[in-house]
Amino acid sequence: MPKRKPEKPRAAIADKLTVSRRSFLVSAGSAGIIGAVDAADVMGQGQPADPAGTADRRGTVPVMLRINGREHRLRLDPRTTLLDCLRESVVLTGTKKGCDHGQCGACTVHVNGRRVNSCLSFAVMHDGESITTIEGLGTPEALHPMQAAFVTCDAYQCGYCTSGQIMSAAALLKEPCGPNDADVKELMSGNICRCGAYQNIVTAIQQVRKTS
Repeated sequence: MPKRKPEKPRAAIADKLTVSRRSFLVSAGSAGIIGAVDAADVMGQGQPADPAGTADRRGTVPVMLRINGREHRLRLDPRTTLLDCLRESVVLTGTKKGCDHGQCGACTVHVNGRRVNSCLSFAVMHDGESITTIEGLGTPEALHPMQAAFVTCDAYQCGYCTSGQIMSAAALLKEPCGPNDADVKELMSGNICRCGAYQNIVTAIQQVRKTS
């Protein structure tokens, strides 16, 4: 009969398992530290920003937006919409995300004085341009005439669409529009009010048009 190999002592096996476990924990800990450093870099805490006009290694690009009269220098993923930039990077949450497909108008802002659906526009497309949100249209102490008219005419219910409605209505004041309610409704057709406050919205707009 062939001779059986002598069994290793239990202590040696335990030592081997201990070393393997220790090696694993050391390796895992090192990986965790490296991951944390990478995460800090992504958050802008690891290394200084690259020179203006160049993309960094993680694919972000520098963008300068003049929002409500103030310059914001940002590094953004080029796929970031203007809406997400305003809400998440600049923390101006008055501009609402409704459908996110350009169908409801809740995200309307002004770019160089013209209304746009910010959910359909990439932020990098507006580098250096002037953007106005509902926060920059007026203040509680000095409301824009359209904001004041919406309050006076009770032109809102839940209020979710109201910022987009007001931004569109304020832009309408500078656009060719006939005198009748039907003309106003046509130019405001891109803004949806789920509560159905349309007549009061039209009344508010017409009130401002008559006094402006």
